[in-house]
Amino acid sequence: MSLQKGDFILINYTAKVKETNEVFDTTLEEVAKKEHLHKEGEIYEPKLVVIGEGWMLKAVDESLETMKLNKPQTVEVPSDKAFGPRDPEKIKRIPLKHLLAKDVHNPAIGMRIDYNGKMATIRSIGAGRVLLDFNPPLAGRTLIYDVTVNKKLAADQEKVTALIHRRIPIVDVEKFKFTIQKKTLAIDMPEEAFYIEGVQIAKRGIAMDMQKFLPTLTETKFVESFISEPKPEATKETKTKKATAKAKKTEEKKETAAKPKAKPKAKTKAEAKPKTAAKAKPKAKAKTAAKSKKA
Repeated sequence: MSLQKGDFILINYTAKVKETNEVFDTTLEEVAKKEHLHKEGEIYEPKLVVIGEGWMLKAVDESLETMKLNKPQTVEVPSDKAFGPRDPEKIKRIPLKHLLAKDVHNPAIGMRIDYNGKMATIRSIGAGRVLLDFNPPLAGRTLIYDVTVNKKLAADQEKVTALIHRRIPIVDVEKFKFTIQKKTLAIDMPEEAFYIEGVQIAKRGIAMDMQKFLPTLTETKFVESFISEPKPEATKETKTKKATAKAKKTEEKKETAAKPKAKPKAKTKAEAKPKTAAKAKPKAKAKTAAKSKKA
């Protein structure tokens, strides 16, 4: 299968400096770990490249059209086609105290620092002075790229998926759902993508990519839906317990309703007859007094 300008392809590559054999970039995680380049959170996977768009160094980009699928190929890039020759005018020696004044503490050889708004590499330190190199780190170096084209993307659905993933790589691409209806692309954004820093810029980039690479799609919509979490359902065991308790309560009510009401207890004669107050007997002294008066 021949490749040409404008093709969407996925490639793996490892790049190194020819003079030192030092690896400085790779898409392969095992190589990154072996060469002590591995970074936590970095995504190692085949890279999307649209041939001719300049997403790789020009010399590498141009060589992609000559490659075959799944056949490794080595590309040598001379310095003038990579990062240019090293410019002696961009190497400056400054007092060490100037770095300390700019909060550059514990400077070390090989460290990359920001000095007056420009990136520089510390080449040497001695006698209270520091040698700064403002050339690109790979300037003057011949580069070697070992490249393998893993896949060519042909279907529009594959291209849409790849372009979305290129802009928002930290979210699993399978979580993005999209539909294509006539000239409209509708992308259903997963909730975890809502709060990613720079997501609005990424969405703008996706829309521009679609207009450029899939011109038949004249409109790109992003759908963001907030779905409330459903209430947790009771477990089977809990449901059984509730049903048993309810049945037991119902049975108890039925039993209570079926029992005859107890008749009121009959009162005894003693309890029925009201108590009367006892008549007080006249005192004996009063009777004696009455008799004496008659006599």
